Parts: sequence; structure tokens; C-alpha cells
Amino acid sequence: MITLESLRSYLLRKKGSFEDFPFGPEVMVFKVMDKMFALVTCRETPLRINLKCDPDLAMHLRSAYKAVQPGYHMNKKHWNTVTLDGSLPDEEIWTMIDDSYKLVVKGLKKDDRKKLDKSWNRMSKIIK
Repeated sequence: MITLESLRSYLLRKKGSFEDFPFGPEVMVFKVMDKMFALVTCRETPLRINLKCDPDLAMHLRSAYKAVQPGYHMNKKHWNTVTLDGSLPDEEIWTMIDDSYKLVVKGLKKDDRKKLDKSWNRMSKIIK
């Protein structure tokens, strides 16, 4: 089962991602270029994560998994709330996170995507 630490680490490995707490200390928000791609209720058991999703895929996931519901306090057409209760394979959750991140990056302005790539390339050189 996915822990808060492994979830946080995976989310922060995404290019340009950062953590924010705009709704208070119990809700971790992960953003890229100031656009949210994941929201984690970190003080609840089991953990819950809101993720952006293609509307057709969102409906499919909701029908396939009881732990996937329409996004809580989000646009229910484009967001799912996933309860990390162990009923979903971890790989499925990682894929949903990847998809959410990709959708948000795809929706960025062209200039912002370029800035993201440039800043990531600079960071990669510094880390090496």
C-alpha cells in the first residue's frame, strides 16, 4: 500500500512540481507552473488524493474501482478522488498521477511549457 512519504516523493519527482498548502496544513497541493495536478488529504486514514483525469477515462475508472469517486470539492467531470485503501494496484495509482500531471502540463500555455522545460534542463545540469 502507498504511504504518504512514497506518494509525496513520487509527486515531487515530476518535472517542475512543488508542494503548497493553500487550504491549511491538512491538505497538500502539488502544482506545476502554479497549476494543481494533485491534492492529498494527508491527515486522514486512508489517504485520499484528487487527480485530474480525461472525462471518459474518469467514468471508466469510477465504474471499475469503488475507491475512485467523482472529485470531492472539484469539477466532477475532470477530477477523481482516489481513496488509497489498498484496493487499487499501486501501479494503477502511479498511472493516474502520471496522467493528471500530463493533462495539466498539456493545458499550460506554450510559453509556460517552454519555461518548464528550460528550468528542468538547468536543474538537471546542476544535479549532475
